[in-house]
Amino acid sequence: MSTSYSVLLRPAAQRDLDRLPPAIYRRVTETLIKLEQEPRPRGSKKLRVGTNEWRLRVGAYRVLYEVDDKARLVRVFRIRHRREVYR
Repeated sequence: MSTSYSVLLRPAAQRDLDRLPPAIYRRVTETLIKLEQEPRPRGSKKLRVGTNEWRLRVGAYRVLYEVDDKARLVRVFRIRHRREVYR
């Protein structure tokens, strides 16, 4: 039985990813690949009590995602610069 998770990018997150500078794009994609093995890595922060929403820092950018343990799925909904992500 596989213990890995599937990582799914919502359309908004895919647009965010496509707009990143090349160096940041590489770092974020490496981070997304690592989420398949560990959906709550060291440094991740739970956003709200009672939800499965998490935040992960990648330099000045933030990856916002939710974890569904039953479906073994990580849904990424935003990848934005820190000054824009919480608006």
